[in-house]
Amino acid sequence: MPNGLIDDASLRVHPEGAAIALTIPWYRSLWLSSVTTIRLTIDGVDVPEADLAFELDGVRYAIGDLPGQSDVLWDLQTHPLLVVRRDQAIALGETHDVVIHGELRLPYMQIAPGLDGGPGVYVPNIVHQALTLTATDRDAPLPVLETGIAAPPPTTEADPFRLGLTLYSASAEFRAGWFDFDGLLDRVAELGIGPGIEIVASQMVPTYPVVSDEFARTWRDAFDRHGFDASSFGANLDMGKRRDRDMTPDEEFEFSELMFRGAKKLGFPLVRIQSAKPELLRRLLPVAERLGLKLAYEIHAPLGPNAEPILRVRETYAELDSPLLGFVADFSSTMHAMSPTLLRAVRRAGLDDEAIDTLQRIWSTDAPMRERQEEFIGYLRSRDFDPGRLGSFAHLAFNMHGHVDPREWADIMPQILHVHAKFYDIDEHGQEPAIDYPELVRVFVEGGYRGYWSSEWEGHAFAELGEVDPLVLVRRQHDLIRRSMRAAQPM
Repeated sequence: MPNGLIDDASLRVHPEGAAIALTIPWYRSLWLSSVTTIRLTIDGVDVPEADLAFELDGVRYAIGDLPGQSDVLWDLQTHPLLVVRRDQAIALGETHDVVIHGELRLPYMQIAPGLDGGPGVYVPNIVHQALTLTATDRDAPLPVLETGIAAPPPTTEADPFRLGLTLYSASAEFRAGWFDFDGLLDRVAELGIGPGIEIVASQMVPTYPVVSDEFARTWRDAFDRHGFDASSFGANLDMGKRRDRDMTPDEEFEFSELMFRGAKKLGFPLVRIQSAKPELLRRLLPVAERLGLKLAYEIHAPLGPNAEPILRVRETYAELDSPLLGFVADFSSTMHAMSPTLLRAVRRAGLDDEAIDTLQRIWSTDAPMRERQEEFIGYLRSRDFDPGRLGSFAHLAFNMHGHVDPREWADIMPQILHVHAKFYDIDEHGQEPAIDYPELVRVFVEGGYRGYWSSEWEGHAFAELGEVDPLVLVRRQHDLIRRSMRAAQPM
């Protein structure tokens, strides 16, 4: 998914001069308070901030006021206008050079908490684009998708895992408007993917963090139509929703409880939680008990089951001693190489062979993630390469790719409640080149796991929109998992 605010159809005619149709440069909805900076240049001339207005759902905001809008959601599928006041309006069909610079912070990706009641430090996302655009009055046409794909082989009672996907796999296409919610589920059914459906609430729920009655009806209608099962409800905790301070413990509890109620409303048995703070879990457990929900903390790259932060979570679980508490195993933790999709993306962003070799060398070391990030960013700067050209991925290349031994999952197998079957590529041999799926299947079969494996294609973080069809890739990954499951069964 290109890290962009604009695309080829973004320049729009407007009676006040011009408008730029914006796309949220992330995979989920964000609060307007996440936006730190927007700057615009047209035909080499900087547009003064006073001549810009951000228009969302018919409401206009001054650029300088955006960081204060902590209760206004920029929904993933909404394309607000950056209205540009000009003496002479741009006409339909005119071509102009447009440069846009945006800076955001991701309110649920906390690097360090705030001190003395102040704001914490969060992962940034920096966007800088320069495009030559032709003024239009409409969105780009939708693509024609592949059809006629053969049905998958039937499941058997001997298959140890149930298969499904997280709709996060189609993040880029959903963001671009290729599907509405119903259409996305129809496409999943058409390809024979399922039956498990997982969602990231901040991506799919338009009234996030509240699940509306209208969305619940849409959800139930689609599930009844296709025979899907609700597998996992992904809940973020937007600690940095406000710019002046982090959430208080009471606010963290209230935000989490809202999402638990939404998960129950949609029929999910499990919530993927983002925080395992002991004091928060103590307050949330009674809520989970009343609602009949399991809570699973995600173990994600670069951490593994025996990393120090996860050992602390395991200690908390032992203290609380509840069968409702467990883990989501995310296979980004247990990769043996960096994804070819990531390497192609950073090459497009300007890294040469030497830089890519250096990136992979630093990634493969056992140094802590932060040290590896800092070493790579220092290397880029030593070569006068601005790390901002990589957007957030100068940081996230290390967050998103871990190299823990897959056998470590066996150490917590009884507590694994759900699996994110993360993948980035399926090669011409039907294998994932950076993640050893036959070995992972063996570890989970021998460990007695019998829950859902939810396919999670995260190549959209690096691939260009339309470069591949992610749902077709999910089908191919399901074929790989089925082959591996059946090969791992005793004869």
